[in-house]
Amino acid sequence: MTISMTGFAARRTSGAGHGWLWDIRSVNGKGLELRLRVPDWIDGLEAALRAELQKALGRGNVSLSLKAAREGAPVDGARINPGVLAGVLRALAEVEEAAMAAGVTLAQPTSADVLAMRGVLEQSAAEEDTAPLRAAILADLPALLAEFHAMRAAEGRALQTVIAAQIDTIATLAAEARAQADARRDKAAQGLRDGMARLLANGDGFDETRVAQELALMAVKADVTEELDRLDAHVAAARALLAETAPVGRKFDFLMQEFLREANTLLSKAGDLDLTRIGLDLKTVIDQMREQVQNVE
Repeated sequence: MTISMTGFAARRTSGAGHGWLWDIRSVNGKGLELRLRVPDWIDGLEAALRAELQKALGRGNVSLSLKAAREGAPVDGARINPGVLAGVLRALAEVEEAAMAAGVTLAQPTSADVLAMRGVLEQSAAEEDTAPLRAAILADLPALLAEFHAMRAAEGRALQTVIAAQIDTIATLAAEARAQADARRDKAAQGLRDGMARLLANGDGFDETRVAQELALMAVKADVTEELDRLDAHVAAARALLAETAPVGRKFDFLMQEFLREANTLLSKAGDLDLTRIGLDLKTVIDQMREQVQNVE
């Protein structure tokens, strides 16, 4: 099953006296790149999340954000630090003023967003342990990833349909190229024989063996059988990759380079308008397929 590197999931949950909101999204990338924005007041959370994501994901540029806040108003043992709150509000005002000057409209932060900022809400020593909250959040991560994987799988199924159709088109064009090359081969062979006969009849001092060797070399250089055989092999390899369950994006990337190499060689040897047209159509489909392959995990 083909998996896409493009995906999104969001989830709102609560536990351990807190509520939190997940947001994870990804786009294609050469490797796995993680960008995390999580509350820094939850000890050890970012490192733990990063480790779990590295185990669950193969490739892609992945951004994960988590907003967490205490449920309800501050309770016994917790109070707002007026000095820190005033500093945060001043900073927010400066940001908003700069955004307005630049013509940018920002979403207004909620009270929960402000409370979640480090130092605004002070806790008693008894409530400073964030281990239960960290455990609750990590226990909720698999549910988020399940939704995320489901969307990437759905995107992958659509991607697989498109790529499969493009592979079929390449196979059809390769078959057309083979038929055209066969027709051209007989015509070219007769042309070479006629040309050799004219040279030998009109020339004086020609080395018949040397001329025959040169004509044979020209015929070999114009032969596209090997390129078409390799195209057929690449088509079979591409279909096999689509049937695999493991991530195949890197293999597909390499295979697309091989497809393009054969199409370019075919064009360089064409020497025929119909074969050139087929070669150009092949390059077009291969380029389109390569763009789709960039999204395969």
